[in-house]
Amino acid sequence: MKLPGAPFLAREAGELRLEGHALAELAARFGTPLFVYSRQAMLSALRAYQRALHGRRHLVCYAMKANSSLAVLQTFAQAGAGFDIVSGGELARVLAAGGEASRVVFSGVGKTRAEMRQALQAGVRCFNAESVPELDTLNEEALALGCRAPVSLRVNPDVDAGTHPYISTGLKGNKFGIAHAQALGAYRHAAALPGLHVVGIDCHIGSQITQLSPYLDALDRLLDLVEAVEAAGIPIHHVDVGGGLGITYTDETPPDAGTLVRALLQRLDERGHGQREVLFEPGRSLVGNAGVLLTEVLVLKPGFTEDGGKNFCIVDAAMNDLVRPAMYEAYMAIEPCSQRSGPAESWDVVGPVCESGDWLGRDRRLAVAPGDKLAVLSAGAYGMAMASNYNTRPRAAEVMVDGPRVHLIREREEARALFAGERLL
Repeated sequence: MKLPGAPFLAREAGELRLEGHALAELAARFGTPLFVYSRQAMLSALRAYQRALHGRRHLVCYAMKANSSLAVLQTFAQAGAGFDIVSGGELARVLAAGGEASRVVFSGVGKTRAEMRQALQAGVRCFNAESVPELDTLNEEALALGCRAPVSLRVNPDVDAGTHPYISTGLKGNKFGIAHAQALGAYRHAAALPGLHVVGIDCHIGSQITQLSPYLDALDRLLDLVEAVEAAGIPIHHVDVGGGLGITYTDETPPDAGTLVRALLQRLDERGHGQREVLFEPGRSLVGNAGVLLTEVLVLKPGFTEDGGKNFCIVDAAMNDLVRPAMYEAYMAIEPCSQRSGPAESWDVVGPVCESGDWLGRDRRLAVAPGDKLAVLSAGAYGMAMASNYNTRPRAAEVMVDGPRVHLIREREEARALFAGERLL
């Protein structure tokens, strides 16, 4: 069976290995729950975009909401990537990791005035504005600082990406972006504001997209608008096609990054826009299959009823560590770190959090025993980035492997640190 994350993730002589490192040994060394990432898998995913864009003016901006750990950001910054951010905190992380503000695009529907000032003072490349009131506020803040804010308008093209409703962002019923029909008026408004400098156009239609057609449909609508905006005398210097490319969790077959990029570049050429700089904002497709979550089996709790009782495999990782299954009903493959002989049984893999929704996988065929280590695959995106301290559970440690080297990139939290900032009456 080909594992999500191959060739960097593979089973050799019964042992699951990431970049050659036995995951069971890493679990024993660093404890569980534990996120483990492959630096080479991340770089390989980024290079697929960069190779396909070679010879074109471009910037690949990593959508850091997928995984904002400093060592991950450092890896991409050193490899030439820019960053797509959605908060002032994310900008602070980029700078702390060695990234350059001039390679940052600032997205998000609810930027505060303080965040706008922070980004203007840092010198971000572009604000992806999502409403006319945001344009007015940004104009005020830029004038107060004696500068002009570079802006791109995020347009909602009303294209169905065919993905989960929680991660669909390009339909007219979504909160994101400026409606396509209102965009020309918004561009005229932005161009008339003295504190703004219009530089581009942007769209992002969703996440975990597995087909090319939604991207092409969105790009066509975007280019229609570019032509109308430039006919109104407002130059558009770059086209930002967003991100959202899916990965393989189980049997999905999304196009690879190169196929996506080539198809979009071809459409730009066909429409006479091949000279424009193009921006991409990949997140999950750069980190998703580069990471795993390791967890230990605590208790096996067989079902005894004849009317559908469940077998529960209770592990030490929980929904606070990895919320995707609980939030999205998401399937994530679960594999033993070390294969055990004997018959496999059907288990619901659940955590110790006091919620019935605390599960990592349902009806999984596993041969397991207490003390065994399991790996939840494809956990590099939206794992640690969405982790919480629910039930006063310290968050997991993080490790990055890079060839022969193993780096502890985040220490495991301690319970006392979780309430260090609190005060008794």
